[in-house]
Amino acid sequence: MNTDSYIMRKIMEQGRSKKSYFLFNLVLLLLSYIFAPSPVQAQYRPEIDLQELFHEVQLQPVFPDSKTFADCVPLQEPAYILQAYREQRKQPGFNLKEFVLEHFLLPTQPSSNFTTDTSLSVTAHIRQLWPVLTCMPDESGGSLLPLPHAYVVPGGRFQEIYYWDSFFTMLGLQASGENALMQHMVDNFTHLIHRTGHIPNGNRSYYLSRSQPPFYALMLHLLTQEMGRDVLVKYAPALRKEYAFWMDGAEQLTPAYPAHRRVVLLPDGSILNRYWDDQPAPRPESYKEDLHLARESGRRPEEVYRHIRAAAESGWDFSSRWFADKQNLSTIHTTDILPVDLNALLFHMELTLAEMAELERDPSGARLFRQKAKARRKAVLQHMWHDNDSFFYDYDFVQGTTTNTPTLAAVFPLYFCMAKRRQASAVAERLERDFLMPGGLATTLAHTNQQWDAPNGWAPLQWMSIQALRNYNHEKLARSIATRWISLGTQVHESTGKMVEKYNVENLDLEAGGGEYPNQDGFGWTNGVFLKLLSLYPELRPIAEQEPVMLQNR
Repeated sequence: MNTDSYIMRKIMEQGRSKKSYFLFNLVLLLLSYIFAPSPVQAQYRPEIDLQELFHEVQLQPVFPDSKTFADCVPLQEPAYILQAYREQRKQPGFNLKEFVLEHFLLPTQPSSNFTTDTSLSVTAHIRQLWPVLTCMPDESGGSLLPLPHAYVVPGGRFQEIYYWDSFFTMLGLQASGENALMQHMVDNFTHLIHRTGHIPNGNRSYYLSRSQPPFYALMLHLLTQEMGRDVLVKYAPALRKEYAFWMDGAEQLTPAYPAHRRVVLLPDGSILNRYWDDQPAPRPESYKEDLHLARESGRRPEEVYRHIRAAAESGWDFSSRWFADKQNLSTIHTTDILPVDLNALLFHMELTLAEMAELERDPSGARLFRQKAKARRKAVLQHMWHDNDSFFYDYDFVQGTTTNTPTLAAVFPLYFCMAKRRQASAVAERLERDFLMPGGLATTLAHTNQQWDAPNGWAPLQWMSIQALRNYNHEKLARSIATRWISLGTQVHESTGKMVEKYNVENLDLEAGGGEYPNQDGFGWTNGVFLKLLSLYPELRPIAEQEPVMLQNR
């Protein structure tokens, strides 16, 4: 019998008491790292290095946000701190919070000292924020993975680089003429690919087991607009390595073993992708929340953790698109689902790899990747297009059917010109009829307490939708979405002095909510999309700079 299986079985035999349940999860967390290879050696991992101290701090909790302790920097060697904790906790009057404050440096938010100049327009405010949100090249500090170049963080509680956020932030950097900073961002992600084998969720040790929606190829194309196509050759080895990460195990799939990590073989021979995470354990940055959700779900904890982490890799954490019961987070089953947006992104990656091969004078390589892209497009149109609804949906490969949950992920096949013209027209009609709100597009049609559901709207999905519609000449609807989004952002800035992570697009007098943490300000991708839309639609500048419009709810 394997040692890890034996230990977990013995813990479960103790019963389902709260104490034994949390002990089980702690051991599960430790074993998931002990028996899994780490791509980065000697990197501080608080959930492992601090053992029961990490568990107790997060469960008490010492801090209201679980991410705080995960981001704290130990002032001594973790082993020394752990030993000190084990000795001191037995003493009368021991105070856990005081112990933490003595032995750890708390994370800071540079933007917290920033004061909004209310006399500035929104665009001037954003440009003033770029230096505030920019981090210089750093050395390892606690769970932070060092990066060799400057980078822009989202803001608020997010004081590290994030993968898919960064593409939308870069749109604003491009509009601001910050080309050098754009290239620094790309070079940082290239560094992470070569160091870890993929682009992690963010540059934290606890993000290493997962990625985020693969926008690296889009970042490279953004660079080509400033530096020419030849720049693709420089980054070809990194993109090939990222593609290998997403396709790992594809060649070994069989009808008897149809799924491995992020690849899934369908009965017709098609291979599509899903989101995944290698660690079936609570997320360190949401430790307490994950423990409680798994316990309340009544399901095997490691199963719930895997689905939670896979949803975190999707960037849509959390949304009803991942739930069996659309109102119940505990029914999450992310790894059963083949997301339409992910597969559209990988289609684009395959075309980019083909283009790189052409530039490298490798016709066989170019032909190979074009064939892969063609096969993926065929599979997406066959399995993710619903003829009766005339809409793109995610595909549940376990059930063998579309999820029939309408979301803005449906615009991704249009963004990458995968959809047929009649399909694009049907999607545009559905967006205008059901998703279009006074402040822009709602993320889904389901009203839940999750942040990636109605009534919330998010900058990246507004951008993807607008560009998707423009690709098929639905200019009027695209401009309407842009106008509403710019007006809403301006209105919120006028009333709060902030650009925020997400917006309530239905009721413009209410703040966006839902999710595991309060709405954050800053905010990298909101700023980026705002500036890029003004660059795309210069006629909207008076809304943001001279004539703010106070919208009325419809």
